Amino acid sequence: MKILLVDDHALFRDGLRYVLQQLPEEVEIMEAANFYDGMMLAMQHPELDLALMDLHMPGSEGPSSIGYFHQRCPHIPVVVVSGEEGRACMEKVMGQGAMGFICKSSSAVVMRAALILVLSGEVYMPPQLMRQNIGPHESDIIDRRSLNTNEHGLTQRQMQVLTHIASGLSNKDIAEAINLAEGTVKIHVAAIFQVLRVSSRMEAVRLAQKLGLIDSRYG
Repeated sequence: MKILLVDDHALFRDGLRYVLQQLPEEVEIMEAANFYDGMMLAMQHPELDLALMDLHMPGSEGPSSIGYFHQRCPHIPVVVVSGEEGRACMEKVMGQGAMGFICKSSSAVVMRAALILVLSGEVYMPPQLMRQNIGPHESDIIDRRSLNTNEHGLTQRQMQVLTHIASGLSNKDIAEAINLAEGTVKIHVAAIFQVLRVSSRMEAVRLAQKLGLIDSRYG
């Protein structure tokens, strides 16, 4: 897995590197200290799985720069990691195509969970955007999260993984069955746990049966 980290503060990049190393799959990290260099790296490496970007750094014009990045590299999910905590700023960033907004004040646990969600194909919505009533503009943002997910928030791929979990397959066996890297399967499993709010495979299967997501004969 390849992740691009763009932030002008070396100390914060060190902290994020630590969080990235806690992800289920081995991560190759590429770094840049300004928006221009980050943009060049992204264009040179279209195989990147994720880009993490600060808002306020040399070369960046805030949310509009996120929109520029998204237009030039639409295949690379971008998550903003910023010291900004205002709702209006978050709305602008998400409206520019970001797949997530993580406040720099967030704990390592929150950051890791948010990144797992995005890497599994979902959108991470910061709590500040979820606490209040959703208006017409915000509904467009939420729609991107619900796109290709069922009523419980699971993507088609996550449902596929969940069914294999219920059949008793290991991550390695699931990876072979659906032609994915084992590390990618681990990320999907972690995302399933996050969405269903469970902490074990057995809990996930039991809840999925209760919700009617999988046949009761499993398990």
